[in-house]
Amino acid sequence: MLDAKIDYDSVEAGIACYCYGDTTSGQRIFYQFGMTGIEVYNVNNACATGSTGLHLARKMVKGGLADCVLVIGFEQMRPGSIKSVWDDRPSPLGPSTKMMENEFGKHDAPRNAQYFGNAGQEYMSRYGAKAEDFAEIARISHEHSQKNPYAQFRTAYSREEILNDGAAAAVIVSQKFLDARPHLRSQAILMAGQKMLTDGPEVYSRSAIDLVGFNMSRDAANLAMQEAQVQAKDIKVCELHDCFSTNEMLLLDGLGFSDPGKAHEMVRRGDITYGGRGPVINPSGGLISKGHPLGATGLAQCAELTWQLRGWANNRLVDGADVALQHNLGLGGAVVVTIYKRADGQKTSKVSDADVAKAAGVGYNPAVEARYVTPQDGERVRSKKKRHDYVLHETVGKLASRM
Repeated sequence: MLDAKIDYDSVEAGIACYCYGDTTSGQRIFYQFGMTGIEVYNVNNACATGSTGLHLARKMVKGGLADCVLVIGFEQMRPGSIKSVWDDRPSPLGPSTKMMENEFGKHDAPRNAQYFGNAGQEYMSRYGAKAEDFAEIARISHEHSQKNPYAQFRTAYSREEILNDGAAAAVIVSQKFLDARPHLRSQAILMAGQKMLTDGPEVYSRSAIDLVGFNMSRDAANLAMQEAQVQAKDIKVCELHDCFSTNEMLLLDGLGFSDPGKAHEMVRRGDITYGGRGPVINPSGGLISKGHPLGATGLAQCAELTWQLRGWANNRLVDGADVALQHNLGLGGAVVVTIYKRADGQKTSKVSDADVAKAAGVGYNPAVEARYVTPQDGERVRSKKKRHDYVLHETVGKLASRM
């Protein structure tokens, strides 16, 4: 809200994105900023939860149901691999897991690692990729993360830091809302195309690659690019769902960045990083390095691409970019692909930290420096009309103690 130069009184609807939390957790967060009676939706859609929230917000704005929607994603992650919380009822992934075990064997490894491990093996046997190609993807992601202040895996961390949470937020507005606030035009990024899809019957084709959503990712990307009137060759920077390096390899093909079965050759040539012939993939470090707090991931991807297209990510900027692609996937399944463009049609160039600090409204460049939000920051965006301090409970004290 500070970035958008608004307070909570401008927000007409709220969308909260999370997987592991009690019902109405969204209200608990939004009520801290105001109790204005707006609609609040709580969204859970596996690893695609954050971008599902963006998708809902965009549909509301495009449909004329709201001019300003606040989307927030958050997650308190648990140690170890991702697994089901409710073992006393059927899993949404039950049929897929049964097929995986029947086709590729049952192992003690974490379930999701088996899904993508099998897909990687299938890719290698089909196209001749080597284990070193997947390792190179991970190496590049870790290299990119060194310049992202929000990346979890940049240096050694204590146990307390690893057992942490994550959050991100975005404000989605209409052209009418923007026209009434011309001072925001230089920061506005256009969501030029977007498509959300779920699995088709090919997911049960007995292919490990199809089982992890390859087809729905490919189809969603094609449809999003059609709406935005761009082609894969126009994409200069991309944040994709690299929950495992296998998925990045598959998506280089599925999103149209490489010829079919040639993604590993693209990796070998260095075409997924700065100076290569393809788009820079995951300048944030991706899920591998940045971390993957489920409900926040899609919104964190949105933030990175927004900073890239604004020119704010000046320590890792993909210079000259004017079109970006975001891909966020959840097994079970759902995928959201979004195409972002600079609203002014210009190509991006670096903006100095001093200029960003003025524009961002927080006194520093949030794209290259991570700081805690202060109680004073929170007060600036709280409702001036309807709010109650009781709902803050210990929030202000916790914020103050972090300073």
